[in-house]
Amino acid sequence: MPFRFESLEIWHMARGYSRTVYCATAKFPRHEDYGLRSQMNRAVNSIGLNIAEGSAKGSSKAFDYHLEVAIGSTFEVAAASLLAADNAYISSEEHKELYAEGQKLARSINAFRNTLLQ
Repeated sequence: MPFRFESLEIWHMARGYSRTVYCATAKFPRHEDYGLRSQMNRAVNSIGLNIAEGSAKGSSKAFDYHLEVAIGSTFEVAAASLLAADNAYISSEEHKELYAEGQKLARSINAFRNTLLQ
């Protein structure tokens, strides 16, 4: 029997976003291994992991809290992508892709939150 989170489109979107971010951060310079690269990778992992963890909670309110954290992590990745672009670790096009995908994911999580709390 699959876990509840596996049926959620937002979780699959978060997995895709994680792949995109990991591909981008793989090109960062070595001195960012424990800096911006690590921060972005941990933040993007937090999105899907919070969706999964929240889906196991016994109440909509508890699930909503984890979705709120997931949105915060999505914003963190978007902000970090700006820093990565500022430092020329990623191109302008890569930044636009990360930013747009993050916006779409955050909107989708918020839309799901709205259905959860009705």
